[in-house]
Amino acid sequence: MEKNQKILIVDDEKDLCEILEFNLESEGYAIDVVHSGEDALKKPLEEYDLILLDVMMSGITGFKVANVIRKEKKLEIPIIFLTAKTEENDILTGFNVGADDYISKPFSIKEIIARIKAILKRGAKTEKTESQFVFKDLKINTQKKEISIGGESINLTRKEYEILVLLMKNMGQYISREEILKNIWNYDVIVTDRNVDVNIARLRKKIGEYSDNIKGKSGYGYCFTNKE
Repeated sequence: MEKNQKILIVDDEKDLCEILEFNLESEGYAIDVVHSGEDALKKPLEEYDLILLDVMMSGITGFKVANVIRKEKKLEIPIIFLTAKTEENDILTGFNVGADDYISKPFSIKEIIARIKAILKRGAKTEKTESQFVFKDLKINTQKKEISIGGESINLTRKEYEILVLLMKNMGQYISREEILKNIWNYDVIVTDRNVDVNIARLRKKIGEYSDNIKGKSGYGYCFTNKE
């Protein structure tokens, strides 16, 4: 673990926050705690490496906070939702607003620490062999985590970015939904093939003229093709 990685806990259950704070500080993380979405949005969020975010809070919900972080503030900080809401539609809503993970209450401390480490470890990885993927004027700089089309920056969520990198890295090859789940959600989390489809659909919208280059084929998965 990198030194002084900072985590913001946003939850209105104060006892739970104290337990999380104690255990995460014991793991070497620097922890800040707030008990409402309003207070979370007042924080310098760009300074944090990860946010643990409760869904059901009085006032601004966790979904709304995540939406503001992603769409208004345009920050790609990893977000883990903590919630008792476990219906598939709730889970999909969480991923649709940019969640990196979705953990149901009650949970074990060991589980949440493992999830945090997995996300931060994956986020710290850099592309050793390729620093840039290019197709025409669609460019991905993996060192800066930047995507542009015709020189104009494209704002993707973390999952959308990782899917596009995976597809362009394997240009011309179909990658199954199972493989995408394994590579992008490579730890124990409740996700389904539907999560892949939702993120692909959003990705297509954002890359505009190159949306048709992402091909889907029943039984095979998805492919970024270099053909016209």
